Amino acid sequence: MQYESVCRLLAAPLARVFADCTLDMEKLQEIRLRVGRPLLVRYDGQEYALGTAGKLSANMADGRRITEEDLKETLECVSGYSLYAFDEEVRQGFLTVSGGHRVGLVGHAVMDGERIQSLRSVSSLNIRFSHQVRGCADSLMPWLYEEGEVCSTLILSPPGGGKTTLLRDLIRQISDGNRYGEGRTTGVVDERSELAGSYLGVPQNDLGLRTDVLDGCRKAEGMMLLLRSMAPEVIAVDELGSETDGEVIEHVFTCGCRLLATVHGASMEEIKRKPLLKRLLREQLFDRYVVLAGRGKPGEVREIRDREGKIL
Repeated sequence: MQYESVCRLLAAPLARVFADCTLDMEKLQEIRLRVGRPLLVRYDGQEYALGTAGKLSANMADGRRITEEDLKETLECVSGYSLYAFDEEVRQGFLTVSGGHRVGLVGHAVMDGERIQSLRSVSSLNIRFSHQVRGCADSLMPWLYEEGEVCSTLILSPPGGGKTTLLRDLIRQISDGNRYGEGRTTGVVDERSELAGSYLGVPQNDLGLRTDVLDGCRKAEGMMLLLRSMAPEVIAVDELGSETDGEVIEHVFTCGCRLLATVHGASMEEIKRKPLLKRLLREQLFDRYVVLAGRGKPGEVREIRDREGKIL
């Protein structure tokens, strides 16, 4: 990631703050802007305040204070000065910008019954940078194949543990083929545009030459659409959650398709407390469970289990 691509997303005064710092942009994970509060960044797994002199500090009081004008101008930058064109994305609370980076936003929600109609008076932005780490799944590959066939795999991690980055590289390697198995036609339901990082429909991340991406679609509907239209051998989704997802997952397996998925959770014991995951574990639909170490150790594998939950 280049310094210029970061500065294009920021109001001019904030871009100048970054111009004064000497950060390795590949280690920059998040920029958080909150009106009246300090400019914070997540850098190399740690949170820091960033001051006007471009210095990182563990003391939050050292951060440059964010003004309403900073936030307004930054929002114009990330939307290409056409925020109205992103009404649907704003309703969902985020925008995806060139490079696959994701900008989360909150403020005053205007409701239409039970549905968020729009967001007004935006008060906080979270710019999360997409980093494609090629090869980060290398050590996992021998564990995720049986006799040349892909194992349906569920990746567990708390937020910030690197599960999306890991899934992205698994998709790429399975799609392209590797030493453990030939390339497979892969369908990706990218509900929040985080895996492919699609911008105007074009994936910004490399998910492999045999991968078809359905962007911005809810997981349950997306998996069914892919099964009907693209005949995938493997389907990949990020962050399972609803019972509807579970019903479709069972259909995916009955079609002979393999599934790669992630879920929020720090351990097998934790996800067993969730009705959907408890049912999927009981039915032994997944062949592998990969548990990541969590925030502070992104992508680090703590354990790998088989379909019966035994540690491999």
